Amino acid sequence: MSKIKKAYGYSRDRLIWRLIPANTDKLIIEERDTSTKEVFFNCIDINSGKKIFYDFQLEEKYWAGIETIYNDVIIFHKYTSREMPEHDGMIAYDINSGKILWENNDYVFLFIYEDKIYCYRNIFEGREFFTINLKTGIMEENLSDDASRINSLRENSFNVLNTGNYLFPEYFYPESMRNTTLGEYFSEYRTENVIAGRIEYIKTEDMLLFSSHSVNSDGSLKNIFKAVEFTSKKVIFEEILNQHTGTFIPDCFFIKDKFFFLLIEKTKLKVCSIKK
Repeated sequence: MSKIKKAYGYSRDRLIWRLIPANTDKLIIEERDTSTKEVFFNCIDINSGKKIFYDFQLEEKYWAGIETIYNDVIIFHKYTSREMPEHDGMIAYDINSGKILWENNDYVFLFIYEDKIYCYRNIFEGREFFTINLKTGIMEENLSDDASRINSLRENSFNVLNTGNYLFPEYFYPESMRNTTLGEYFSEYRTENVIAGRIEYIKTEDMLLFSSHSVNSDGSLKNIFKAVEFTSKKVIFEEILNQHTGTFIPDCFFIKDKFFFLLIEKTKLKVCSIKK
């Protein structure tokens, strides 16, 4: 039987906005303080929880976010305005040196493929596409308005993306999983428990990890995570992720190798190890 125990935890008493795993065993944690209008970026070693950096901020303290992380380079973006969610510009930050490599305000990020950043700028007739150098931010190639080529390259970039052995949850759809072992398990679980909304799950060879919501007496929702040894259907781990919430909260857990990661009450990260 698998055994689960806490490996480490993380909290800086701020709202955890995003958890962004890198393919180099690092986890970027984006936190937002909505009262002071500040965003903070933190980085830990995903296997040990040890600090790599804490509380990094850009010159723009709030209206900024992360596009992607590629080979320990974080590509940040700003926004066109506070009223518009459209991204604007790029800032490249090297995790290992702790330095900003470059800032480019002329282009907007699309994707990275074969060490090149593909990006665009808006023109009157539509978009004009470019590649820029990952290390310098300098434009290397003008691809004009060849959207079909860009779409093909973007698809290729998805196909070769290294996920670093991460597993992320998917929604359970009863209609498409009738007469399956998993479908029967969740059907029974729904019958025995008052479940609201969809169930998110990850199924491995011998374990089922899932998150569901039940309704509290005051009408709020309780978000519960469970780990089940699937052969015996025995619950071997359970955690309340949110005791009282007004909305359904997706993407509160994921797996990396022998660890699973839980986002608790939107401000805490709990990491547990799985041992057979």
